[in-house]
Amino acid sequence: MARMFVAATCLVAAFVMSSGAPVMAASDLTKQERCLALAMYWEAKAEGAEGMMAVGAVVLNRVEHAEFPGSVCAVVTQGGEKPPCQFSWWCDGKSDEPREAEAWATARELAPAMLSERPSDPTQGGLFFHASNIAVPWRSKRERTVQIGRHIYYR
Repeated sequence: MARMFVAATCLVAAFVMSSGAPVMAASDLTKQERCLALAMYWEAKAEGAEGMMAVGAVVLNRVEHAEFPGSVCAVVTQGGEKPPCQFSWWCDGKSDEPREAEAWATARELAPAMLSERPSDPTQGGLFFHASNIAVPWRSKRERTVQIGRHIYYR
């Protein structure tokens, strides 16, 4: 019976991934968990758990910093739905519904864990990041802390 369930789950996941249909099923998440999961998914879905945790750490570092809003969702949506905003996926005018089942499952698993018991910070206090294939996008000087995957982190 367990093998049939696993096989059926794999078939459904393969269909969803190949069809390009949204793979939400996030009703098990609180609002703050969902905001964190979406940020990790959209900013680092190609980097696996390590990259997602680094993005999640930046969001949580901002929540704790006086210059940023005091909740995960407020940090993620800061600036509104039109540019400029803090996270480009939020204000790009495209759907925010995840479509890659495996990456979304990873983000959904990590977000509640990071909010309930925060792991050590892989970004070393990072408050900002950008993709390594673009020039530093800020006018202000920031201290580079680490590169994780395709992102460079700063405080």
